[in-house]
Amino acid sequence: MFIPQLNGQPFAHAVGKIVCVGRNYAAHALELNNPIPDQAILFIKPASAAVPMSPAFSIPTDQGSVHHELEIAILIGQPLSRADQQQAAEAIAGVGLGIDLTLRDVQDKLKAKGQPWERAKAFDGAAPLSTFVDAARVSNWQDLDLSLVRNGAIQQQGNSSVMLFPILALIAEISQTFALQPGDVILTGTPAGVGPLLPGDRLEARLADWLVIPATVQGA
Repeated sequence: MFIPQLNGQPFAHAVGKIVCVGRNYAAHALELNNPIPDQAILFIKPASAAVPMSPAFSIPTDQGSVHHELEIAILIGQPLSRADQQQAAEAIAGVGLGIDLTLRDVQDKLKAKGQPWERAKAFDGAAPLSTFVDAARVSNWQDLDLSLVRNGAIQQQGNSSVMLFPILALIAEISQTFALQPGDVILTGTPAGVGPLLPGDRLEARLADWLVIPATVQGA
């Protein structure tokens, strides 16, 4: 059971399901030679995927390449079902960062067979999460900067303004299919620049001027 931190304090609820969004940045879809979707691609990681991002997290070392996909993470604070965008905004408790760890070689094999991605996306520890800051800090959900530095070099850099499916509309759409509960987390999609991680890598993830999260990658 992983209890997230909100404003430096334990949140009232443990992390439940983690709803992830695929290909929400056109440049990321293109870098993996994937078509740009006309509807949000949704998949779920279980609660067992959630681990703290800092000070360190572990990656598998026996299943091929493990890619980082840094994303804006939304922490849900109120039950939400079949919501509109205003209701979605009111249900957000906090905003932070998450890394959608992906076993890329495993995923490629599954996709080639037309099989689901869970083995590549939903394994234990596949969703390192940062601390969260209060959603009240956000004045514009369509202007949030995020970046990932790996071993001193910028790997990913993006802004929510170029999401194919904006955050509030996305949460409202998700709630049409998956009822959201307090403690659920939404990973909103990754900017271009994804790539492999190795044990010993040192990362720094940033969200606007609110969060600077250092992390070291360990081998499992």
